[in-house]
Amino acid sequence: MHKVVTVEVEKDILSANRKLADENMSLLDEHGIRSFDFLGAIGSGKTLLIERLIDLLKAKGKRCAAIAGDVAGDDDFRRFESHGVPAANISTGKECHLDAHLVDHALEKLPLHDLDYLFVENVGNLVCPVDFPLGSHKRVVVISVTEGDDMVRKHPAIFAFSDVIVINKMDLSEAMQVDPDALENDAMRANPAAKVVRTDARRGEGLDELLAALGI
Repeated sequence: MHKVVTVEVEKDILSANRKLADENMSLLDEHGIRSFDFLGAIGSGKTLLIERLIDLLKAKGKRCAAIAGDVAGDDDFRRFESHGVPAANISTGKECHLDAHLVDHALEKLPLHDLDYLFVENVGNLVCPVDFPLGSHKRVVVISVTEGDDMVRKHPAIFAFSDVIVINKMDLSEAMQVDPDALENDAMRANPAAKVVRTDARRGEGLDELLAALGI
């Protein structure tokens, strides 16, 4: 009986999150905002990629904002703010992922009437965020060659439910003896419909391809 109750509660939680995620997306659509949820392990390069994309879009006259999700602290939030864009910080405490409810409250802090694009950086984790859509238009998973060549095989679910898969830190692939082709092949097996992009965020390589994959 305990297992049945646990399953039902979990279903209710996930259902409520999906409903609120749909409401978040509707709100963003009303304001003409395209949003992107960036996921990946700590150190994969999510923050720097978002920073680079914000700078490129600002140079084109586009208005951007960012939501930074972390278990604690506001380091990424302050990095986004340093680019002169509106930003909101979410500290999840013991929770290892963002959810639609937290994003809903963060949206209240942003000037939605004055934005074109919103970037959401999820908590650094490849497991917990899988079942919790936030209301973004595209889900982006970032992995780094420094994480090894088995990352996709170890975490297939997060890739199966993503729209764009980024293989980052390409400049280190040879030093790490990691074959990017193997990572891409694993990614395509996990999700044949996903777009795979190779980047070097530090040097700004692959960013145009990433913008294209996001539909920008």
